[in-house]
Amino acid sequence: METLNSRVRIVWFAGVLTTTVFLGAVLFAVRRFVFDIAFWLPLAFAFAILVVGGAHVLFKYRVWRFEIRDDDLYLERGVFTRVTTVVPFVRVQHVDTQRGPIERLVGLGSVVVYTAGSRGADVTIPGLTPERASDLQRRLRNLAIESEYEDAV
Repeated sequence: METLNSRVRIVWFAGVLTTTVFLGAVLFAVRRFVFDIAFWLPLAFAFAILVVGGAHVLFKYRVWRFEIRDDDLYLERGVFTRVTTVVPFVRVQHVDTQRGPIERLVGLGSVVVYTAGSRGADVTIPGLTPERASDLQRRLRNLAIESEYEDAV
């Protein structure tokens, strides 16, 4: 099974850092305008979020795996709740690549696989180099086209 590029941890940690800064600012505003709490309490809370979020990023990276099998795309992920997803190629509607600003900054991208038949049915494979994302997009598209006339069940 394939793993993600290790730089994806930077992207995920940037999300944790953004959340920490936002919640820290809210706590300082609450301290300033609503409750008179100790100065160190918002700092301690923000630090705890940063530590727990950083640990979550590390475990998330260690668990995330995917594989292209004969008839489907297989994914394993999840820290607290392990999620296994199987996407039959016959259910694939279209495949996109995407690169957000932080992903572009660290030289990564994602592949998004849209499937038929259910609400919100898309699968994202993050942490791929742009070349790998394009190759994976092309391969998944071709496999979906090849399986177009097969039975979906």
